[in-house]
Amino acid sequence: MNRLPVTTAHLRIFRQSFSDQLLNGEVSAAGFNWEFTWSFGRGELTIEPSLGRALIQDALMRFLLKADYELEPGGDYMFTVRARF
Repeated sequence: MNRLPVTTAHLRIFRQSFSDQLLNGEVSAAGFNWEFTWSFGRGELTIEPSLGRALIQDALMRFLLKADYELEPGGDYMFTVRARF
């Protein structure tokens, strides 16, 4: 049976503000590094730099939608991306 390709992404939260409805952090996977801002009040995710952004954007959005209220500043988290970078 063929296994689906997977990549482990590592996430670190720098700042969380419920009053501004924002979450800032960084995510890395397979040698790529991005900084992100998750505006959970508006449902908007921005990721910089643009290089490789398409690889992580959907998986990061799904992870944040599922876990954003459980994430804490200074916390390190991991999630699986069903693709090989």
